[in-house]
This record gives sequence, structure tokens and C-alpha cells, in this order.
Amino acid sequence: AVMAHEIKNPLGGIRGAAQLLEDVVPPNDRSLAQLICKEADRIRDLIDRMETCGDPMALSRTPVNIHEVLDRVKQVAETSFGRRLRIIENFDPSLPPVSGDRDSLIQAFMNIVRNASDASPADGGEIVLSTGYRPGVRIAMSGQGKAQRVSLPLEVTVRDNGSGIPSELLPHIFDPFVTTKTKGAGLGLALVAKVIADHGGVIECESQPRRTLFRILLPVAANLEQRAEINEVVHA
Repeated sequence: AVMAHEIKNPLGGIRGAAQLLEDVVPPNDRSLAQLICKEADRIRDLIDRMETCGDPMALSRTPVNIHEVLDRVKQVAETSFGRRLRIIENFDPSLPPVSGDRDSLIQAFMNIVRNASDASPADGGEIVLSTGYRPGVRIAMSGQGKAQRVSLPLEVTVRDNGSGIPSELLPHIFDPFVTTKTKGAGLGLALVAKVIADHGGVIECESQPRRTLFRILLPVAANLEQRAEINEVVHA
């Protein structure tokens, strides 16, 4: 609660300053001031949810267009930490929405892309954001004392051409306080793993020099998933 209070105070000042700038900067730069306001609002909302101790039930689930999430992440990256990078989108336009919390998903993918940016080379750094629909993907997950196969057809991948993750760290990268950065806290990917798990999804990583890939599998809303399965049966 103390940390939330200490963050919200300067955050309100940042947002107020951005609103003032929006009125005086040239029209071409107003979108940057608006972006600051939107990101400040998102951080405020995230802090509000942190105060609930990360209870998964606190997630506000609505149909979320994952491409809007990735577009926001790309926009922030290109105007801040990823300005030196080439960020490529390879999206499946027919992808159905995921049932989830938009701001939490933005934060999760922001952490992944920021890590990819930090790992990418200074010259020729490249990040590829891809999406796809994999109706046959089912993952065995344990729940309520028994294993069950869950359909996770929405696939999002984030690939960078950095130096890669050391093989001895790869099995532990989603554990708290594990990091390859000299000044890193090792909490970014742990938060990502929690957010994806809270959404009923899974995240995995494969890495080698010049190619590190994070793969996120997510469920669709129940009614959309059932409709897709019915279509498969009908067409079969």
C-alpha cells in the first residue's frame, strides 16, 4: 500500500504534465503526449490491482483483441526503449479475441518485448511479433486433483536475434530473481508467467544464439471455442 501510494503521486504529476504538453506541442507530436497519458492510466490501474495481492479473480475479463495489445506494445517500444530496433508484425487477421484483462496482457507482452530489446544487438536488432490460430493445440494441465487437456488455440510468438539465453538459465527464466542482466531484478518474466497462467495459458521459451523465441498459448472465450469445435465437427 505504501509503495502504491508513492508511485501514484508522481504518476499523477507525469500525467498532468503530459496533458499540458498536449495543448502546446505541434499537432504531429500530440500523439506522443496522448501515449504518455494512456500509459500513466494503465500503470495506475495495474497498481490498483497489485493492491489486491495479485488475486486472479481480480482480473477484469472481457474479449480482448490480442493485436491491439501487441500494437500498443509496439508503439511504446518504438517511441522509447526499442527505437533502435526493427519491429516486424506477422499477424493472422482472422484471430478471435482472447478472454482476458487487456492491461495485464499489455504489461506481460511489454516485459517480453523489453527483454528482447535488451538482448538484441545494437546494430541490426530485430524483433518479430507473430500470431496464429492452432485449433488442434491441447495442453495437459492439472486442476482440481486431476489432469485434463485444455484447448489453447491462440498462439503469440516474440522472436529476437540477440545473443540468446545461457543454457543453464533457460529452465529457470520464469522463476523470480533469475536474470542475465547485471542490474536486473529478475521479476519481469516471473510476472509474465503469472499473468499468462492467470489467463489459463502457458508460456515457453527456446533459445540459441541469434534466435530466442517466446511462445504464448492462450484460450479463446468459451463460446468462441465451442463454436470453433462445432465447426470442426461439421466440416469433418
